[in-house]
Amino acid sequence: MQPIWIDTHCHLDAPEFAGKLSTVIDAAIAKNVQAVLVPAVKAADCPLVKALVNQFSSQMPGLVYTLGIHPIYINQAKESDVNIVEQHIIQSLSDPRFIGVGEIGLDYFVESLDPHRQDFFFNAQLDLAEKYQLPVILHVRRSQDAILKALRRRNIPGGIAHAFNGSLQQAEQFIGLGFKLGFGGAATYERALQIRRLLKELPLESIVTETDSPDIPPAWLKAEGIAFNEPAFLPRIAQELAHIRGIREVEFANAVWRNAMQVLPRLSALCANHPTLQIAS
Repeated sequence: MQPIWIDTHCHLDAPEFAGKLSTVIDAAIAKNVQAVLVPAVKAADCPLVKALVNQFSSQMPGLVYTLGIHPIYINQAKESDVNIVEQHIIQSLSDPRFIGVGEIGLDYFVESLDPHRQDFFFNAQLDLAEKYQLPVILHVRRSQDAILKALRRRNIPGGIAHAFNGSLQQAEQFIGLGFKLGFGGAATYERALQIRRLLKELPLESIVTETDSPDIPPAWLKAEGIAFNEPAFLPRIAQELAHIRGIREVEFANAVWRNAMQVLPRLSALCANHPTLQIAS
């Protein structure tokens, strides 16, 4: 039996996928990618992401979304956008495809981003996650310690630290706070020594798979003349992750699926109603 896969971070609303989403989703399903999480990145995008996911949900029953403001977009955002996100969250609580708050976080790599504005939007959205007891999808770039400090001040039911590239000690602290760590195409580069070390040394129960499509291309993408990343490439990426980990592909697939279900309870409830979205116990 073929393993089934989950892409826990994929921007299907990106311009690269415009006009060809049905084909992109069919290609993913053909590779047995049966669940994809689409995080919103701006307040204005929240209704669009929700509509997109629900439009294509009959094609891919495991298609789900989160709502939030990405730190990359905070310079264009208004503080009142947090209230708009909250209203979309309230309206989406009855939608089984809405599963959390994200993509939110801190980015200390991009110098043009005001750290004070970042703090405002991040903390305000963490407050929403705590208020509605929703997991969060975190953007963590050179900001691990600041994010950990903010999380410790709240009672948030875990989530996923997307594209994790911190230290082993920082990883263990995220895990201790109920988070899973996302790994994808970045680990396919031989020079990504720290990410590969984390893949080998972290508990298998802490790992989830992602593509961050259309971004974070795997090492082989450019050489094969492919323009951008997409969820259909996840199984090939995951094969390399499993090889780095030193375990069989099916064992890895089953583990990361269970991990995602554990940390995203609304997704788990959705999958429980679809026989094709369940793995053997």
